[in-house]
Amino acid sequence: MTAFARRLSALLMTVGLITAACAGAGEEPKALDPNLGGAATRTSATRNAFALPVDGLDPDGRLSFEVGDSFFTKNWVTSPASTKARDGLGPTFNAQACSSCHNLDGRGAPPDDAGDTSTLGLLLRLSVPGAGADGGPVPEPTYGDQLQDRAIRGVEPEGKVAIDWVTESHSFDDGTDYELRHPDVSVADLSQGPLADDVQISPRLAPQVMGAGLLEAIPEESLRSAVDPDDTDGDGISGRLNIVPDPRTGKPIVGRFGWKANVGTVEGQVAAAFLGDMGITSPLHPDENCNPGDTECLTAPNGGSPEVPEEALGRVVFYNKTLAVPAMRNHEDDDVLAGADASTTSAAPAATPSARRPDRARSPSSASRRSAHTPICCCTTWAPAWPTTAPTLSPPVPSGAPRRCGGSGWCRWSTASALCCMTAGPEASTRPSCGTAARARMPPMRSLRSRRTNGPN
Repeated sequence: MTAFARRLSALLMTVGLITAACAGAGEEPKALDPNLGGAATRTSATRNAFALPVDGLDPDGRLSFEVGDSFFTKNWVTSPASTKARDGLGPTFNAQACSSCHNLDGRGAPPDDAGDTSTLGLLLRLSVPGAGADGGPVPEPTYGDQLQDRAIRGVEPEGKVAIDWVTESHSFDDGTDYELRHPDVSVADLSQGPLADDVQISPRLAPQVMGAGLLEAIPEESLRSAVDPDDTDGDGISGRLNIVPDPRTGKPIVGRFGWKANVGTVEGQVAAAFLGDMGITSPLHPDENCNPGDTECLTAPNGGSPEVPEEALGRVVFYNKTLAVPAMRNHEDDDVLAGADASTTSAAPAATPSARRPDRARSPSSASRRSAHTPICCCTTWAPAWPTTAPTLSPPVPSGAPRRCGGSGWCRWSTASALCCMTAGPEASTRPSCGTAARARMPPMRSLRSRRTNGPN
């Protein structure tokens, strides 16, 4: 067990609102712990505060983080393309990169006014009344469960998001007037005919990404212990779990992610976003997100099957799980302390202040690192520098082909992640014991933040 995993064994993890314990009447508000993610907290007030890795990643883990960051940040392109590791965008989609909606790993933003036509970070869920076989919403019959408002050349977008801001005037009890506005959302320029008469449209803004690994690490029994559907404790809150299918196994699990907890794992959330937001297929979702009658979409070129392979998917999952939680700012300010005290005394008993992962639970990084193939290889001949093509082997083999090495395992060059790494499956059941000279040459652990400061490419 690494030092990082040991530290995470006692990790205090943020579930929702993290505040001080309730102070008694007349008492001073109690001090707040600024480490909102326990040992997974990083202190930063810069524009990259949401985009830093947790402390304590070993070299393999840091490399996995940076490779996942690259897949998260850079734009995907349409097929066919010379960029084989990142082609397959669409045919219909909402964004070209994860970071298009989660800029610097933060939240999306709605259009400011009627003249703002940008919808990056905003998408529309579509459904009709009823429940599906798995208990979830029933997708709109023609357009599915999500509207894709962009498309590759030769394919029509499914429609355009139209937002009309409605302003309402109200008054407080003391006579003070105030105004509120809310969006009236609709869909225009539909490519496959009208929506169902009873369609239900739900706008969703992209949330910030950090903390996902901590939330996934909370044991299911802890979540089940908080269930109170009939409000038996009389606190006014009827807490329920959303039970959803695991896209990897099909088994029912507790939903944790998304605005309505409709996905149970970080991997499931990442794979669903690849498909729904960018039209990128994966081992969890191998079919394109085309509507049954959309011939242009169904016959469009793709980037392979799947377009994001298992290894690359694992890297992005690892990246999502190991983003650090920013420390609380101004935690000693009187106004902040008073606000925390007010929230715990009157805000909502629905907010669970904190949760602790027991010693037996796996750390977010160690669980992810097993699914993201560790970049260690026993091939003996390497290219002289950090390469972008397959390393020199004797005799040469095609990119991606396995080769026996050292009598203890197999290696292959992965163009998807630019690593020579161990393969899974029948070629290698265990990681070989490699000397230092036989390890894959790794790039410097430089930060990728310089290319992220201007947002998505």
